[in-house]
Amino acid sequence: MKRCKLALEDGSVFTGQAFGAEGTCSGEAVFNTAMTGYQEVLTDPSYLGQIVIMTYPLVGNCGINEEDIESGRLHLAGMVIRELPPAHNHHRATQALDAYLQANGIIGLTGVDTRALTRRIRKHGSLRAVISTKDLDDASLCEQARALPTMAGQNLAARVAGQAPENWQASPDAECKYRIVALDCGIKFNILRSLTRLGCEIVSMSGLSSPEEILERQPHGILVGNGPGDPSVVDESIATVRSLIGKLPMFGICLGHQLIACALQADIYKLKFGHHGINHPVRNLATGRIEITSQNHGFAVDEASLAKVGAVATHINLNDHSLEGFAHKTHPLFAVQYHPEAAPGPHDAQYLFDHFIRMIENGRVPDDLIRA
Repeated sequence: MKRCKLALEDGSVFTGQAFGAEGTCSGEAVFNTAMTGYQEVLTDPSYLGQIVIMTYPLVGNCGINEEDIESGRLHLAGMVIRELPPAHNHHRATQALDAYLQANGIIGLTGVDTRALTRRIRKHGSLRAVISTKDLDDASLCEQARALPTMAGQNLAARVAGQAPENWQASPDAECKYRIVALDCGIKFNILRSLTRLGCEIVSMSGLSSPEEILERQPHGILVGNGPGDPSVVDESIATVRSLIGKLPMFGICLGHQLIACALQADIYKLKFGHHGINHPVRNLATGRIEITSQNHGFAVDEASLAKVGAVATHINLNDHSLEGFAHKTHPLFAVQYHPEAAPGPHDAQYLFDHFIRMIENGRVPDDLIRA
């Protein structure tokens, strides 16, 4: 295996061995605390522009299959793991992780202390980083990392908008009661699958679509999906969402949660090191129930700003008390920061899709989502 280095903007350098592709890549270094689901991480468009550090030490032992994908290609800048197993073993696997990354041009780094790397990010916040098999000079790599743009201010959603196949339904002859337009700013396939299981016809449209183009499809509801980058600069999508608020029932997930907040003119801020993993506890404020959730976001909505825009908090993160969901008091609209389709609980948050259907049927946010 070829020698490879990871350099951070703070001057720290980690040396290990390369797997996957060779060359140089760069991005924001973030850590993911999931023990499983690395294939979903690789294919999640929300990781565009990021180098993902997996905290679980052994990654790749299940190989890669053709089913557990969340988009049509890989989006992350690079991957860092503690140990790459010499062989994989799973009945669905068709390819090794090493070969998968190589085929898709993604650089992997193994043999480094991912615990030390994670602790550094927790202390200092998400850091700009460079991985290289070509340039192994520490000073040069650190300088390259410091020259990178920060994630704040980057409209990455525009680069992945509209990549999902347009029409989704359970089967060609399925009887669909509702038509949902899903705004794709980098949407995960399983969000669309979750709605088809409830008997919905899904029309996936680019997040850059105009309100007129969306309304031409005569949807019963709008789902604003996930995606990468800074939500506050996705101006076209924010304008479209703002124009549709109050006209149709609307449900936002992850970036969609933030875009709806921006459309309502609530405030957004960047988290110190973000939430990336499948083990984040969230409290439903209406029921008091704790949900184990999957999350992948580096920005959050300011809870205090909701009052001025007619919205109320519905969910709170129990680790750092950041906002995880809100609903509007008068419009048929609610959103969550986490991923209900990812099912780490495994069914803790599936009720949110049922709530969306109820909102379409009744024209208002379900009573059991907002505290009395």
